[in-house]
Amino acid sequence: MNILDKIVADKQKEVKLKKELIPLKAYEQLPFFERKTTSLSNTLLKSNTGIVAEFKRKSPSKSVINNKVDVSDVAIGYQQAGVSGMSVLTDEIYFGGTMDDLLNAREACNLPLLRKEFIIDEFQIIESKAIGADVILLIAAILTVDEIKQFSELAKSLKLDVLLEVHNLEELQKSIMPTIDMLGVNNRNLKTFEVSLETSKVLSNHIPNDFVKVSESGISSVDAIKELQPYGYKGFLIGENFMKTDNPGLSATEFINTLNQ
Repeated sequence: MNILDKIVADKQKEVKLKKELIPLKAYEQLPFFERKTTSLSNTLLKSNTGIVAEFKRKSPSKSVINNKVDVSDVAIGYQQAGVSGMSVLTDEIYFGGTMDDLLNAREACNLPLLRKEFIIDEFQIIESKAIGADVILLIAAILTVDEIKQFSELAKSLKLDVLLEVHNLEELQKSIMPTIDMLGVNNRNLKTFEVSLETSKVLSNHIPNDFVKVSESGISSVDAIKELQPYGYKGFLIGENFMKTDNPGLSATEFINTLNQ
């Protein structure tokens, strides 16, 4: 069983328990459920840098990255840095995140917020809207074509953007549908955890121009972004690079200043 299979197995148990304890109506009554969302895909199209900066305490590949910083401070720092959006991990077991992290980020900033979660059930999409997300992540590797269609249609009905993550051509080809806004190419091989920007380059030609192209994982330098921009990428998800420092907001500011030079 690879790490992704383990995460999904645990997520199924977690969601099953939540569904038994929390009625959907409770989520629909939360204040953020009626909030007007901000489109990350539109923001990326207008941006010069396209940085989506992540809040991530730990990961299965790196264990603890940073468990000292406060999510509200990081959100404010990222907004001041001029990032295009913020990604917040809400998986607790493997990434040390919580739904409160996203709620606190939402209260602290006006950035489009991506809920970085392993979505396997419509329940989590309603939940995402209720805690202030603007965008959901769907991972092609763990979903069927029917699930991608069903989940993305529900997200669109809630005015949420959809970032679909793929790792290879097979996943990409099965997943292209009009209810997707952004196609994210994960440069990390989920079986070996090795990272290569070549994945983004190779798959770029197969992504129709109707979708905003996002490159994810392994982007730790300005050079990496400049290398990927000619391939049509407008979004760059940066996970560990800012979080491994004492002040992620300041790191993002310095990174963006260098990128704009």
